[in-house]
Amino acid sequence: MSTLSTDYLDTPDLKRRDWSIIGLIGLVHGTSHFFQLVLPTLYLSLANEYGYDFVKLGFLASVFFLVSCLGQASSGFVVDRIGPAPVLRFGLSCFIVSAALIGLSNGYFMLVAAAAIGGIGNSIFHPVDYSIINHRVSQKRLGHAFSTHGLTGNLGWALTPVFMAAIIYAADWRTAAFGAGALVAAVLLTTWLGRDLLAGRNQPLPTAGEAASGASAQTDLARKSVAETLAALLVQPALWGAFLFFLFTSVSLSAVQNYTIPMLGEVYGIDKIMAGSALSSYMVAAAAGMIAGGFLVGATPNTERTVAVSLFLAGGLLVVLAGGAVPPSLAMVLVALAGFCSGVSAPSRDMLIRRVTPKGATGTVYGLVYSGMDVGSSLGPVSFGLLMDAGFRQGPWVGAAVAFGIAAFLALWVAKSATRRSPLTA
Repeated sequence: MSTLSTDYLDTPDLKRRDWSIIGLIGLVHGTSHFFQLVLPTLYLSLANEYGYDFVKLGFLASVFFLVSCLGQASSGFVVDRIGPAPVLRFGLSCFIVSAALIGLSNGYFMLVAAAAIGGIGNSIFHPVDYSIINHRVSQKRLGHAFSTHGLTGNLGWALTPVFMAAIIYAADWRTAAFGAGALVAAVLLTTWLGRDLLAGRNQPLPTAGEAASGASAQTDLARKSVAETLAALLVQPALWGAFLFFLFTSVSLSAVQNYTIPMLGEVYGIDKIMAGSALSSYMVAAAAGMIAGGFLVGATPNTERTVAVSLFLAGGLLVVLAGGAVPPSLAMVLVALAGFCSGVSAPSRDMLIRRVTPKGATGTVYGLVYSGMDVGSSLGPVSFGLLMDAGFRQGPWVGAAVAFGIAAFLALWVAKSATRRSPLTA
């Protein structure tokens, strides 16, 4: 499906097809987030079974995300050359193998292998998902596609603890691992049944000038070698700006996820249960913000302004929280509002990256820039933990606010680079 067809003819059949694609990709994205938490939800069971300490258990998650980071930066090249559908099936198959290894494990080596294979599977989803969304969904529903994509990711995270805990309670942890694999297998079957929605290689993304003339002014990077594509992309400032944008926003998220509960306790005297509820409200509000942000994408072409304003507001709310001057009940409300503001930025953020993506390199670009999230997620917890150990108890909130502010400026800068029509988009 080309963007031209969606701009000039929006039929009921096209609308149904768009929402079928959005729903299928949302299911796939939710599955990837679901599997990210499979090993962490088994920590206590593995500790009881094998006597592992939390250093060994935490290393399993580190292996998962390190492999994912390396794979995500490179898997986009494959997506752009053979199409997203086979890569998607490969990723889901890796999850199934990983789950089977966990369930059959007889020691630490098998668990590390399972984590590595799971990380390989996890690495392909952003390049695949955004490649399909950008090339299969109509322009007018892109905002809703991006917001649904983010929302289903949050729902996947929310499902894992409930799913795994229920099976562990009814049976044991090995059965829970096999159950996770069975769930992924069901999703793999669904993608096979819906293969017509994902079939074929990516269609080119026409620029505004091409839409008027019907001509192609760009060189299709999918026809270039990997070395030529990488050389063309890595000299583009906008690409590095987008990478840093994701790095800083993930630093902010890691600060909120890892330290909001202890900070609410130390700064406001809120107990752990209520603080945990406040953190949950941040994630739920972020999901609601993603839905609202999907409508804003269609309401304004200046998506970078939406990103910048929402992130500045989220950062400002965190600064207020760090000041410790509001009542505890209001502090919990401000945590949720910060989550909503950060969520609003997500669909506009994805649209902004689309604007600086060259023809034939959608998977590559999204893979490269989204690898910044893994980098930020690995740097944030350690850095902010050092601040708290040094006695700066509000440090994570302040650091998250600063990171949000830097990300907001980066969004404006990336958009300015696109407006100048650098070689990346010309």
